[in-house]
Amino acid sequence: MKRILCIILALGILAGTVSFAIAEEDDEEGQFTDEELRAMEEDENEAENYVEAVVQGEVYHEKTLEDFDLNSPALYKAKMRSDFNGTIYSEKWKTKEEITNKMKLADARGKKVDILYVGLIWFIVRKDNVIGYVRRQQIAKSDIESVDPENIPPFNVQKHTYIAKTATTCHVRKSMTPSKGEGDDGNNWVILNPGTELSIWQFYNGWAMVNYWREYGYIDPNELTDLIPVSPTDEELFPDSPIAAYTSYYKMNQDSVNKSRIHNIKTGCQYISQVLQPGERLDANKTMGPYRPGKGYQAAPVMTNGTTKLGYGGGTCQVSSTLYNVLIQLPDIEINHRRPHGGNGASYLPIHCDAAVGNPELNLIFTNRYDFPIKILGTSYDDGALLMRIYRYHGEETTEAN
Repeated sequence: MKRILCIILALGILAGTVSFAIAEEDDEEGQFTDEELRAMEEDENEAENYVEAVVQGEVYHEKTLEDFDLNSPALYKAKMRSDFNGTIYSEKWKTKEEITNKMKLADARGKKVDILYVGLIWFIVRKDNVIGYVRRQQIAKSDIESVDPENIPPFNVQKHTYIAKTATTCHVRKSMTPSKGEGDDGNNWVILNPGTELSIWQFYNGWAMVNYWREYGYIDPNELTDLIPVSPTDEELFPDSPIAAYTSYYKMNQDSVNKSRIHNIKTGCQYISQVLQPGERLDANKTMGPYRPGKGYQAAPVMTNGTTKLGYGGGTCQVSSTLYNVLIQLPDIEINHRRPHGGNGASYLPIHCDAAVGNPELNLIFTNRYDFPIKILGTSYDDGALLMRIYRYHGEETTEAN
């Protein structure tokens, strides 16, 4: 009954707020096929040159310049990077070839701006009497401050509102277009198996919305079951409701290299799933590592000094990065150390949202500052989705990790 009530409530909600590196001393070199090398080179460049997908059908529309004016309240104050393109544009563009002079409203390189809106790829900013678009990489995360910390969440925090399981074969759609059948009709980001756990950002026009890489995905609620609300605060709503959750997605191509990465994601989830007592600190490298066959890891692409080679543990950065997006939802989790990947970050998450692991510099370290223990739980079912969530811990298992 509770699940049914949650679904009914959820469908009425129209809420709207949002080089991989492991350097292991004893990595073993391996031989890649030409096809695998090309795929890895594409992955390296993907984050730096990410292009929004062309999607057919009805989609969720982020806010535009028409939604703001010179008196609109700012969410954040920021400083444009001085070492990067500082142009404020009148329109969004997908490739640099689309840019025209009339689209360039102002050069704000190194200047302070007001951030009025945060999208997956673009900010809407205000500089003096100009309102326009800048891409997220034009502003460093360290230079973004909340205007009202008491009422505005820290930058990058995106609270997911539900967790669920897939009731049947589940289509994560590119648009709000009904599935034509059980197979792949070309309008799917990924197709999940029955029983996969995931989190939902919000419900919109009767669809469950998720973040798929730097796009949005849409799920028919009829393909979901066991819908449980995520608490909007640190107080759980029900004993089985997490206080924070986030899902990222990974590629499902079936070459041997990527299959090893998928295996490592699942292995990393098993190690990172544990209870953290009040005042206790977790070091992701110590918890998931060492990244060796003895810990169950397989050889997959790793980035070391700008080059790709075969190394154990490739994929664990996605585990730490997904967990990072859960941690920042909780104000009494202290992030002691976090470093993003270089360039525009890991392309399976929005810019500024990743947390690399693999060596003393690339690590995620955090402390539980709550006066109660927390349970970290990560699950991946080898079909494209990685769910991380945190529960208040009461001395017994909330659920079992896969």
